[in-house]
Amino acid sequence: MGARVARARALGVLRIRGRALAVALLPAAVFVILLVAGATERLTGAAWDVVRWVVGAVAVVVLLCAVGVGLVVARARPALSPTVPIPEHAAPDLYRLVRELADRLGVPAPSAIALTPDCDSWLEDRTHRAHRGHDVVTGASGTGVGSGASAVAGSTSAPATGSGSSSSSSSGSGSDTSSRGDDAVAGAGGAAGHEEPGGGTVGESRTEALASASTPVSRPVSHRVGTGGTGVGTGADARDGVHGRGGPLAPVLVIGSPFLWWMRVGELRAVLAPVVAGTEPSAHPDIAAARRFVRGLDAAVAVSAAPGRGPLARVALAGVGWVTRLMLRGCRVHAAEMERGVAAAAAERAQAVDYGPRIMAQEQVGLAYAGWDRLLTKVALPAWRMGRWPSRLDAGVVAALTELSRRDRLADNFSSRLNERPACDLLEEPGAMDEAASLLAARLFHGGPAEPGPDWAPIDWQSYPDEVVDRKWRSDAARLHKVLDGLGEPQESASAGELRGGEAREGAHTDASADAVARTATDPGPTLARVVNQLSLVGVPFTPAPAVSSASTTHPTDIDTETGISTGTDTTSGADRDDRASLIAAALSAELSREEASGPGAGSSGGGGTGGGRHGSAADAEAVWWGEGMMPLFPLQPPRTARELLADHVRAMVCCAAVDTAGAAPGLDWLDGPSLLIDGQRDAGLGPLVLSLVEDGDPEPLKDWLADRGVRADKPVRLV
Repeated sequence: MGARVARARALGVLRIRGRALAVALLPAAVFVILLVAGATERLTGAAWDVVRWVVGAVAVVVLLCAVGVGLVVARARPALSPTVPIPEHAAPDLYRLVRELADRLGVPAPSAIALTPDCDSWLEDRTHRAHRGHDVVTGASGTGVGSGASAVAGSTSAPATGSGSSSSSSSGSGSDTSSRGDDAVAGAGGAAGHEEPGGGTVGESRTEALASASTPVSRPVSHRVGTGGTGVGTGADARDGVHGRGGPLAPVLVIGSPFLWWMRVGELRAVLAPVVAGTEPSAHPDIAAARRFVRGLDAAVAVSAAPGRGPLARVALAGVGWVTRLMLRGCRVHAAEMERGVAAAAAERAQAVDYGPRIMAQEQVGLAYAGWDRLLTKVALPAWRMGRWPSRLDAGVVAALTELSRRDRLADNFSSRLNERPACDLLEEPGAMDEAASLLAARLFHGGPAEPGPDWAPIDWQSYPDEVVDRKWRSDAARLHKVLDGLGEPQESASAGELRGGEAREGAHTDASADAVARTATDPGPTLARVVNQLSLVGVPFTPAPAVSSASTTHPTDIDTETGISTGTDTTSGADRDDRASLIAAALSAELSREEASGPGAGSSGGGGTGGGRHGSAADAEAVWWGEGMMPLFPLQPPRTARELLADHVRAMVCCAAVDTAGAAPGLDWLDGPSLLIDGQRDAGLGPLVLSLVEDGDPEPLKDWLADRGVRADKPVRLV
């Protein structure tokens, strides 16, 4: 049923192509009729001669325009997903598994295999001549991802393996990275995967539609953006890949790298069955022709929208863009339904192979989905902002999910699952593939350079606490004190009573902590007590420092408007304008924006240096161009509010004080990222205490926490 629907919809797309051709030939046909009528003396006279000349001129113009549009459509390079190619000599067992799976399904085998740093799997058509022999390996070996001319809005066909997300580091099954099981947290919260109604994971080659072409054709489940020519061609090894020489080039099988590291061989085979089954409808002539037509229109729209053209070229390409958008809108529904039919046909065929194991494997798909997202946002993103990229992201997913699986409801079946062969053992060098996929992930999700360099160096998980966590804390603490220096000190000298910490309390440690905060009120410096003192005074204005900048003394509303950083509920009037936390938060946002604008990553490298972070608006995140394409394709986090930034910086200051005065250490939590280790154990109760200080101006819970752990708030901390 699905195959018949797909073929019918493909014919609908081809009918639109035929109608467009008929419209282009219509003036020429009328001109030929008029010529024949004149030659046979049926239509004679001066008036008919004029009509013939006018129609002939129109026919020539229309034919020239049609030829121009056709050339642009034929020569435009269709979008490709950025991937890491896997030649057959690098994974003979994986190619053998895919061949055997295709034989069991009775479908053509994919022509090659590639990895993507995402929890998704699909088939991608790379038969366009611009993609053949174009071999670009993305990874730590120094090769990068070329970017194409278009940024596409969506895609039509349906990988339902899930797309996305979550966990952190260490070596995993079959990978050659050593394990760091520092402190994984149980309950990753909502590890939900996505499933196609037809039977699980599905991957078919995708039809892209530009955002400019009205509503784009979109897949039912996951959303992916092509980068117009970005990615990897099949290359010599890939062309000889699974399908072999001699036959037509089949689609490339793209596998999500987290699946390859986390799943067992049997689970991977079951998950890939609906994907590989999609090669049969892909080989149908009508479906293949319809896909080529839609991809060509999509690429032509991207070419017409590309910047840097001359005036005449812009005018000509504007016409090409209008025509191709019109045709895209006409075939949008047919293309979407065609891809759904292809996905349904593939899922139906795959039900005969490993259907039971695939139902069980879907649970692992959901777990990998949740773990990958959390890994990227909580663990990898802080490192990318510091100019470092973790080189074993997939191994990190294994470590995080292994610890999580031991603690949650999957523990009963986990021991038996570990006895099976991990899928990454199908690779000859899993470490090298992991490194290449990790570098590509940094490029896609953060906009980092395509190659390692002095300001963009790899980092292993053993070095992460010292080289990322500690550096991040100290750079944030230094930024916070720089802002406090610019704002000046409170006009009123705060006593212990004014700080709400002077009352007699039980315990010598608590009294000592309160006294330390009071003493440093008149002795500012890089101390935690200074920060606590200034955030505890609500409604007390600043005495501006002599060299304070205009941006530092501006109201929070003005600063946030100028820098483009969202402040959420901070931008209120009246008493909130005198709120010290609001002023500090706004000045901190402005300082961070200035660092990002002037840092080594500004405008060219989203990952270089500490200023390479992405706290600004989504428009700023999309303004980094790499070659012909735009990176990052998938910014990980929305802009943070000023109060959230302030809370992060205060927490960093507390952690620095704990490390310098109480013997604490920076650590890595597989699910929550940077963490503070006290006596070798993760202390998870610091966040609410910092929020109490930042949001309510109440320092007492934090002071009690400091006293209980022996942290000296009056001692200066070491800054970057």
